Amino acid sequence: MQAANGLDFELAELDAADGGSDRLALCLHGFPELNFSWRFQMPLLSQLGWRVWAPNMRGYGASSRPAGIEAYRLDTLAADVAALIDASGAREVMLVAHDWGAIVAWHFAIKRLRPLARLVIMNVPHPMVIRRERRNWRQLAMSWYVFFFQLPWLPELALKQGTARRIAHAFTAMAVDKARFPAEVTDVYRAAALRPGALTAMVNYYRALMKTPDYAAIGDGRVDTPTLMIWGEEDKALGIWCTQGTERWVLNLTLHRLPAVSHWVQQEAPEAVNERLGDWLSRPVA
Repeated sequence: MQAANGLDFELAELDAADGGSDRLALCLHGFPELNFSWRFQMPLLSQLGWRVWAPNMRGYGASSRPAGIEAYRLDTLAADVAALIDASGAREVMLVAHDWGAIVAWHFAIKRLRPLARLVIMNVPHPMVIRRERRNWRQLAMSWYVFFFQLPWLPELALKQGTARRIAHAFTAMAVDKARFPAEVTDVYRAAALRPGALTAMVNYYRALMKTPDYAAIGDGRVDTPTLMIWGEEDKALGIWCTQGTERWVLNLTLHRLPAVSHWVQQEAPEAVNERLGDWLSRPVA
């Protein structure tokens, strides 16, 4: 466990293979994932000289689970990241983030809460692109679950049924290569979701996103940090058009689109993701 921002965070960690501790790669998972989702990337990052921390975000796994929607607002989630960075003592920091973790990472980078050396985003658009896509009926239809999650208690009930079979279904139904998500993998996520209060905490991320102003309060949305975006093209929740125009707000952007890969990009195509991640990290910052 790692104490930060008044909470305890369950932490998966690897030291840098070269013994260094000044460079931190902080890996932020999404919904309905865990730090387990970074199991393929953590060894690579360690070999590349990064100390790796992958927390279970607030509400997930054995991390603290504060009550109430306000506890999951975006500014608070970004403050968790800042506090974890401070606790690490690292002098150089990179965020590696997917899904909800990437929403938080974008917000953190835009707000410049702490200096970032690099930013890696997987299958979540820049918030200004999301603002644009709110007028896109195709995208709104794909994002139906965000609106369903605004209802009280019903989303938790639906997700809990059948020992959280819908949690497993979220992976297997969306994945192109379903062999990447056997029962021994999806059972990890199901068990975590069935912890007391976990589903409410997980859904409260979405409730807070819609009920608080944090997501919109980002000024010009500019990101100065060198950014790698990796995107599985067969994402059923976020259309490929959500990558278009990102360079308007991200001045140093590298985009890799992976065909025949779903939203669960770093778990479904770890070889391709690691190849592109390793190549990008081996290059000097422009």
